[in-house]
Amino acid sequence: MDDTGRIIAIEVTEERKRRSLFVDVFARLVKEKPLGTFGLVIVVLLLLTGIFADFIAPYGYNKTNPAHYLAPPSGEHILGADNLGRDVFSRVIYGARISVIVGLGATAISAVIAATIGTLSGYIGGRFDIIMQRFVDGWMCFPGLVILIAAISLVGPGIWQVVVVLGILFGIGGSRIVRGAFIGIKENVFVEAAEAIGSSTGNILIRHILPNIMAPMIILFSTQVPGIIMIEASLSFLGFGIPPPFPSWGGMLSRSGRTFMEQAWWMAVWPGAALAIVVYGINMFGDALRDLLDPRLRGGLGRYSGAKARMKKRQTEEQEEVTEAEQ
Repeated sequence: MDDTGRIIAIEVTEERKRRSLFVDVFARLVKEKPLGTFGLVIVVLLLLTGIFADFIAPYGYNKTNPAHYLAPPSGEHILGADNLGRDVFSRVIYGARISVIVGLGATAISAVIAATIGTLSGYIGGRFDIIMQRFVDGWMCFPGLVILIAAISLVGPGIWQVVVVLGILFGIGGSRIVRGAFIGIKENVFVEAAEAIGSSTGNILIRHILPNIMAPMIILFSTQVPGIIMIEASLSFLGFGIPPPFPSWGGMLSRSGRTFMEQAWWMAVWPGAALAIVVYGINMFGDALRDLLDPRLRGGLGRYSGAKARMKKRQTEEQEEVTEAEQ
C-alpha cells in the first residue's frame, strides 16, 4: 500500500473511532447506569416538551375560561384548571420551555465565563492570578440569592434578564473549578514537551489543555443546569423571576398555587412534581455522564467494549501471581 492509501486508511479509522465514541458511551450508560439512563429519558422528554410545547399543549398558556374556575382534573382538563380557568396541564407544558431556555441558556453563559476566567487565571498566573482569585473569593462571600435579587431589581424581571444574571453568577463561581483543573494539567510533562518544541500558546491551550479539562467542565455543566432551574423557580416564587402571565413552575407555585392550595391542590402539586422530576433526572444523568467520561473513575480500563476482557485478564494475572507466591 502506498503512502496515500495509508493516509486514507488512518483517516477512516480515526473517523470510525470518533463515531463509535458516542455509541460506546450510550452503550455503557444503558448497561452500567440505569438511573443515568432514566435521567437521560427525562432530559430528552424535557427538551422535546419545551421545543414542541405549542403542539403538545391542548390550550394556550394564558387562555382563560371563567366557566372552568378551579375545575378539578377531568377529561377536558387532565390536570385541572386554575383560578382563572386556565388549563394547568398546558401551563406545566409551557413551563418546561421556560426551564429549558433558562437552564441551558444560563449554563452556556456560565460555561463560557468560567472557562475564560479559569483558563486565563491558571495560565498567566502570578499577580494576575492572585487579583482574579481575590475577586472571585469576594464575589462568593455574598449570598447568591441576595446578589440575584439585587441584580434583577436593577435590570427588571424578564426571562433574558434572568438568563444573563444567572449565567454571570454561576460563571464567576465556577471559574475556580476550571482554574484548579487547568493548573493540574499545566504541570504535566506533555505540556512542557509542547513548550520545548516551540508550540504556540494557542496551540497548547486548544490541543493539549482544554481537551483534558473537559471532564470537570462536563461535571460543572451538568450540575449547574438543575441548580439554575431551581434558582429560577425560587426567584419566580419570590416574585423576582419570570413575570406573569408566563408559566414558570416557581411562579405557578407562588402566586395562585399558594393562595388556592387548600381549595385546588392540583394547582401546586403538578408544577412542584414537574420541577422535582426534572431536577432529579438531570442530576442522575449528569452523575452518570461524569462517571463514564472521566477516565480516573474507570480504573484505566478504557472503553466498555474491551473493559471486561481487560478486567478479566488483570484478575487472571493477579491470581497467577498469588499462586506463584504461595508455591
